[in-house]
Amino acid sequence: MEKAGVKRALKITGITLIAAVLLVVLAGVGYVLYVVFEYDRIEDNTVLAVDGASGLPSTLDINKDYVAVTYNIGFGAYSSDFSFFMDSGEMLDGTVVTGKYGKAIDKQHVLDDINGAIGVLNAVNADFILLQEVDTDADRSYHVDQYDAVTKALTGDYCRTFAVNFHSAYLMYPLNDHHGKSTAGIATYSKYAVSSAVRRSYPLDTGFAKFFDLDRCFAVNRIAVESGKELVLVNSHMSAYDEGGTIREQQLAMLKEFMAAEYAAGNYVIVGGDFNHELAASLGTFPTEQKTPTWAYPLTSDMVGENFRVVASKEGTGTCRSAEIPYTPGVNYLTVLDGFIVSDNVATVAIENIDTEFAYSDHNPVKFTFRLL
Repeated sequence: MEKAGVKRALKITGITLIAAVLLVVLAGVGYVLYVVFEYDRIEDNTVLAVDGASGLPSTLDINKDYVAVTYNIGFGAYSSDFSFFMDSGEMLDGTVVTGKYGKAIDKQHVLDDINGAIGVLNAVNADFILLQEVDTDADRSYHVDQYDAVTKALTGDYCRTFAVNFHSAYLMYPLNDHHGKSTAGIATYSKYAVSSAVRRSYPLDTGFAKFFDLDRCFAVNRIAVESGKELVLVNSHMSAYDEGGTIREQQLAMLKEFMAAEYAAGNYVIVGGDFNHELAASLGTFPTEQKTPTWAYPLTSDMVGENFRVVASKEGTGTCRSAEIPYTPGVNYLTVLDGFIVSDNVATVAIENIDTEFAYSDHNPVKFTFRLL
């Protein structure tokens, strides 16, 4: 009887373990299917709504100074004490470091970061504002509508467009701090009436990684110029986490083709944003206790096509910090990923990296003063 009881207990235990394993496997398969079926790319050439254009000046002048600023606000999460779980790097002593958080530390951090970024933007008082990583409804930023917050708090009258570039399923990683479900995009503000706007879809990785990447795009905003031509103002956010740089090469090729066509039509072209390329030969410029990251691919003027140039600066500070560790001046690796590509009928008056000490984002804003020739 005792042997029979032991056998029965072992059998029950074995069945229970098998059932538990099967449940875990089924749950995993179910989750993968959920992520796959939730995936849906936004169509290329999607028309964007232009809000608030009524009553704004309708044309730009030749040979007048204008100011544009680009700022990746990091979905309100990247306070100086924040590190991101997808980022990793290596210290000079060989220590490998990896980020901690899947979402902002808490809602108050998000509110503080967004309000801080808005304060910086209002101090610049730019004619054109290009923002990236702007959440409208996301678990990672505690459902703070950042587009609405910026729109309501900017001083001065702006029209605006918004292009969604992240509309993910619920992402259950990291396991201890889920990134969650997100809707986010790139926001463009103009003190001059945007006549039309369209969202262009960048090429993406076609493998499984596409289910966890942004729906990368650039937003094309058209503003009339007194010459009868247009300023084509582009807000762009290229891919990161692209091993080998293959996808970024495809994205750059698409952008170059677009820019060349607009230039051939006689238009003025300004592309601003987070290029996720090193723009200003800044590698090794800034004091650091980290090794140079392998993802910092250069983007130089000879790579953007005839009649175009990169406008970026490494003076003063970098525009992006490493995010696998919290920010400490002189420790984190800094580089220049943010700036502009412009056509040769746009003159550079000044280019400046605004030093926020990375208080509100892992990026610093870049201020570009220009003239249309």
